[in-house]
Amino acid sequence: MSLKGKTVFITGASRGIGREIALRAARDGANIVIAAKSTEAHPKLGGSIYTVAKEVEAAGGQALALQLDVRDQEAVAVAMKQAFDHFGSIDILINNAGAINLSGVETLDPNRFDLMYQINTRAVMVASQAALPYLKQSANPHILSLSPPLNLDPKWFATYAPYAITKYGMSMLTIGMNQEFEKFGISVNSLWPRTLIATAAVEFSLGGAGKALFPRSRKPSIMADAAYQILISENRALTGRLMIDEQILTERGETNFDQYRYEDSDEELMVDLFVEE
Repeated sequence: MSLKGKTVFITGASRGIGREIALRAARDGANIVIAAKSTEAHPKLGGSIYTVAKEVEAAGGQALALQLDVRDQEAVAVAMKQAFDHFGSIDILINNAGAINLSGVETLDPNRFDLMYQINTRAVMVASQAALPYLKQSANPHILSLSPPLNLDPKWFATYAPYAITKYGMSMLTIGMNQEFEKFGISVNSLWPRTLIATAAVEFSLGGAGKALFPRSRKPSIMADAAYQILISENRALTGRLMIDEQILTERGETNFDQYRYEDSDEELMVDLFVEE
């Protein structure tokens, strides 16, 4: 199975894990829709929809760069139609756009919670709903959201319950859409990293501590390779699961996880949020 000729619509694809998934699919000759807000490189985070489009084309794919705020449901619907009109299909939706704030209820500005909820949870529903008419026409449609397994251990809610709610909401939508969209033959899954992933977003969301954690992190390529293995599965053989990157790669025969380390280090990898050690 290959993604050649498949159209992959990725939210938040201007940097980080979204960009890496775009480039992995592009190596197969896929059509990549880079749907994100950044039309110019962020001074700290880098990357834009246009820089990633050039990288996609250099990697062997076709690119369509669309500026998109996933909170705007009308804009999402327009972007989906643009993508379909341009490439003639939408086969895969990657709900990658995300917002993070690790504050607790006492200190979090409710407006920040609204932002996280809209970008994390609500956008998954909005984008999936807008993509649905096109996914129904695909021979092997997929929806993949970057959200964690559901672990109700109180420790995950003790200090950042607002963020946990918005990410778990994504995973609950995965479970629900898998059931709801079974009749359309759509595979619906979630994917989450076992360890911290070295991205600019992590670096700056954690303040000065972020960069210091990179020696204990893996590269975004592990998430891209794991996503690829999910997306090449056929006939809903892999669906309704909340998967960890290392888990799906192990199932597919991968044993060399040292290749994914951000740097050669003896430091113990840092396990990500919502994942038991």
